[in-house]
Amino acid sequence: MPPRWFPRALLRARNGTCVRPAVGVVFTKETVVTWVLRPAIFLDRDGVINANRSDYVKSWAECEILPGSQDALRRLAALHWPVVVVTNQSPIGRGILSMETVEEINTRLVTVIAEAGGRIDLVVYCPHHPEAGCGCRKPQPGLLLYAANALGIDLGHSYLVGDAESDVLAAQAAGVYPILVLSGRGEHQLTLLREHKVDHFHVVADLSEAVTWILAREE
Repeated sequence: MPPRWFPRALLRARNGTCVRPAVGVVFTKETVVTWVLRPAIFLDRDGVINANRSDYVKSWAECEILPGSQDALRRLAALHWPVVVVTNQSPIGRGILSMETVEEINTRLVTVIAEAGGRIDLVVYCPHHPEAGCGCRKPQPGLLLYAANALGIDLGHSYLVGDAESDVLAAQAAGVYPILVLSGRGEHQLTLLREHKVDHFHVVADLSEAVTWILAREE
């Protein structure tokens, strides 16, 4: 089973047409002409946008949006780069959640963020069990590479904001600059990263601080 595209995540072309980015999609002539590689912001979901749960986010009722994350995404939208959520969703592979439930949660999260003035252009997730040996579960870079291929992303000038060692390692494997937030599991994961002698990543308190740092760096 390949990594799953969140089917309601739409990319708005310059001609105003919404298309679902996917392998084999047929773009309009105008879209193809204006299609160039551009940087993107990759975001982990749980622990970055919404709170982590030790028993997983199993429904929309359990999806607690972290303070400041909606405003951060509103500010990030002004950068005009694709914003892509890349998330491991092993509860599917563990038989705890269905794909339909995960996609319902994503649908509502994208809608709430849009209503607050933010934007998520694409959500792509790994549905596999941690022991499945797939190439899309972070720390493997498959989710990032898959999104980059579909959206024409310049990975070398992109950022990934996550709360786990697996996020940092996936970013580095894809050539993306990693930012670790201390919200979610970040503080414990920072200890692991130091123990494993992983470097070349930036540390911030939360998504809001990450966006402030990215915007200042890209001025």
